[in-house]
Amino acid sequence: MAEASGKTSIQVIERMMDLLDALARHDEPVNLKRLANSTSLHPSTAHRILNMMVEFRMVDRIEPGTYRLGIRLLELGNLVKSRINLRQEALPFMRRLHQELHETVNLSVRQGDEMVYVERLLSDRTAMRVVHLIGARAPLHITAAGKIFLLEDGPEKCQEYARRTGLEVFTKNTIRDLAALNKELDRVRKLGYALDNEEAENGVSCIGAGIHDDEGRLVAGLSLSAPSNRIKKAWCMRVKQIAEEISRALGHLPGAKVA
Repeated sequence: MAEASGKTSIQVIERMMDLLDALARHDEPVNLKRLANSTSLHPSTAHRILNMMVEFRMVDRIEPGTYRLGIRLLELGNLVKSRINLRQEALPFMRRLHQELHETVNLSVRQGDEMVYVERLLSDRTAMRVVHLIGARAPLHITAAGKIFLLEDGPEKCQEYARRTGLEVFTKNTIRDLAALNKELDRVRKLGYALDNEEAENGVSCIGAGIHDDEGRLVAGLSLSAPSNRIKKAWCMRVKQIAEEISRALGHLPGAKVA
């Protein structure tokens, strides 16, 4: 009897999730008949489960027979969001990339006109030196991750950045004028990732991609650094893929836009 009761409870939970998913697919309140059809539930079963979810504020009843997602879900979502730690969420994915490619993996966030490095897994190979330690800063235009943020800014703000900073030069490859910067950002737009071709440090190149949160905002950059002679083109899409996986862990849905 206990086993049968357990199976029934699990079945109810599965049906609850089906109803929540069905409600989530609609911007407007949905009537009982439509919900029953989309979940393959008998209307009386759907009605009984919906009544229970209304009681717990998981679902709101707008009028008799019409429902929408409840305010309790928003409360829970905000609670989950407040507890999400970018570094904690990103670190397992960074470790996987590091174990796979054996090169330095960085996590950075933007502060003003600079990127700040908040986590870093060092290369386990020799002859590797990157000047950007955890807590260190670097101008946006010399880092792969920084270019992602400049692209997000748009042409007008990018021009303001160039004028404000003067595009400080660090190596012979550093971008030093607005025209070259715009050309580089156009390439980043097409590729979906950015490169640092010895622009911050001689002999070291970098691949970077953006990390987005649940509201579609660009919140961080993931990058891989290595001696230029070890960088492989195939790594670019891998870095981009891992950045997308971190974004999904933060609740980002592909195609989500900032409200």
